[in-house]
Parts: sequence; C-alpha cells; structure tokens
Amino acid sequence: EVQLQASGGGYVQPGGSLRLSCVASGFTFGNYDMTWVRQAPGKAQQWISLIESDGGKTYYADSVKGRFTISRDNAKNTMYLQMNSLRPEDTAVYYCATSIRDRMYEGQGTQVTVSS
Repeated sequence: EVQLQASGGGYVQPGGSLRLSCVASGFTFGNYDMTWVRQAPGKAQQWISLIESDGGKTYYADSVKGRFTISRDNAKNTMYLQMNSLRPEDTAVYYCATSIRDRMYEGQGTQVTVSS
C-alpha cells in the first residue's frame, strides 16, 4: 500500500522558515518523481514543486521560486521542502504526492500558517 506522510508544518511569522518532510512507503521511492502541492482555504489545490526520481532536476512554481527548495534522500525514502522567506499567502495545507502507473497518490497533509 502506497503511503505518504507529510510533517513539519506549524505556525511561523512572515519572513520565517520551515522544513517539511514527506516519508514514503509501499513503493520503490527512488524510481518516482515526487511533488509538493498545497491547498489554501477556499482555493484550488496548487502545484508548487517537483523533484525527479534521482534528484537530478527540480522545478518550482513561480510563486515559490527562489524561496523554497525541494530535495530528497532516496536512502531514507524521504522528500523535503525547505521554505524560507515565508509569506502570509503561503498559508495552506501542504501535501506530498506522486504518480505511479497513471494513478496519483497524495498523503495526509501538514498545515503551514504564516501570520504575525
């Protein structure tokens, strides 16, 4: 069974930082690209970043480029999202996701709240 568990969210002031983690199980983690998405209250889900299976290439939404860094440790079946210079508009539930044989899997999210 594919399982994805995000953690590391919390409450932070504008300009602060958080590091999210996503622990994966139930599939060969190192064979698949991984994605972070987020959903703010009342808004559609937003794709924010992707990392290729070997970590060789990364991609970011314009809204987070230069502030967020995606990474992964295939030996630990874990993906990360380092979030710096956080803004109130980054407030959302953050989810990690992957596509395996044309099926999307998304785990439980972690809440990030940016507020003064």
